[in-house]
Amino acid sequence: MTDRFDSIVIGTGQAGPALAVRLAKSGRRTAIVERGLFGGTCVNVGCTPTKTLVASARVAHMARRAADFGILVKGGVAVDMARVKARKDAVVRESSEGVERWLRATRGLDVVQGHARFESPHAIRVGDRVMEADRFFVDVGARAHIPALEGVNGVPYLTSSTILDLDRVPAHLIVVGGSYIGLEFAQMYRRFGAEVTVVEMGSRLISREDGDVSDAIREILEGEGIQVRVNAECVALSRSGDGVRVRLHCEEEPRAVTGSHVLLAVGRRPNTDDLGLDKAGVKTDERGRIPVDETLRTNVPHVFALGDVNGRGGFTHTAWNDYEVVAANLLDGESRRVTDRIPAYALYIDPPLGRAGMGEREARASGRRVLAASMPMSHVSRARERGEVEGLMKVLVDADSRKLLGAAILGIGGDEVIHAVIDTMHAGATADVLQRAMHIHPTVAEYLPTLMGALRPLA
Repeated sequence: MTDRFDSIVIGTGQAGPALAVRLAKSGRRTAIVERGLFGGTCVNVGCTPTKTLVASARVAHMARRAADFGILVKGGVAVDMARVKARKDAVVRESSEGVERWLRATRGLDVVQGHARFESPHAIRVGDRVMEADRFFVDVGARAHIPALEGVNGVPYLTSSTILDLDRVPAHLIVVGGSYIGLEFAQMYRRFGAEVTVVEMGSRLISREDGDVSDAIREILEGEGIQVRVNAECVALSRSGDGVRVRLHCEEEPRAVTGSHVLLAVGRRPNTDDLGLDKAGVKTDERGRIPVDETLRTNVPHVFALGDVNGRGGFTHTAWNDYEVVAANLLDGESRRVTDRIPAYALYIDPPLGRAGMGEREARASGRRVLAASMPMSHVSRARERGEVEGLMKVLVDADSRKLLGAAILGIGGDEVIHAVIDTMHAGATADVLQRAMHIHPTVAEYLPTLMGALRPLA
């Protein structure tokens, strides 16, 4: 027997549950299918657990710095990793169970547990159950990418998911990958007490960022005792006693580093391999992503792709915006597009990096006349008062229209302060509007007007 629905949502990541609830409340017969844990990547193996661990790591770091603030901590600082993990697990469990309760409590929404696979453009199978629908919404998230490194199948390795199961601090964690995921774990475990080495194949950390931002991030990490090895063009893995040896260079000395654990943090891959998309006629690219148009439709018009699978952002906030775009267009009579949003994201080392819009490379390539301004965080009163002066603030502006092109705020509160820039850009306002705004003292954001007043032609 075949069940018939108006809409079926596959996956319960950031976009799926909210969309399923909206569809069900609009009177459409709706089903949502989940094969694993409710809440998807963010709740279970992404933002929620990692930022909970980052918070614990920050407490340990600040406790060690207590004397800098005139506070004495007797007996030293010890990290009980089992209790750190238990706290993380509790936060994750509460979030995941909350998503499941919300879905099951929604009238008109059929919650189905199992693995969904397309059997035709209008039907999926979940176990023995065949389900047909007029529209499908794919929100199945992504998983850690395992690179084809020499020796990778012969050693035990961690991914950004499995490292969350550790209840002991590694003696020496080697992180292969010098980008967002890798650097967050690197700093986190260094603060928990591990020796940490970051191995990056490129010439610098986070190569998509401007050089000065990349250099400042490296300075922050090395200042905490993290070893950084770049230009590792000959990476290979092998066993070394109870640990892992990572070859970095084929010729240059030292050629290798040996640690107790290795984390592979070199990107993520969409979970699209086993959905039977070919039977629905839905195309994927060479990386497994599902190409979509500005309204998130695939090449099959009644199939939509949201979140990590569509290559339109790969963040929790972009997935949520995917939901908003689809819901507005289908249910609210609006005309919204994902291309209307301003690219924005954060790197959650401590202090964090908040980024919006273009970097220098993109701004130069755009052909515009560009103005730029930069300021070290050591000039910011709030940063000095808090004893956290690492990082910098910088902004790029179109010299002719005076509109903001992009900004990077690496420093205390950078992930929050960047929203003043995002909102100004979204409103289509100019740098002059932001410069003339009166901000509250003492804050980090109060220096944005000062930054706007320091604009000069980009060298």
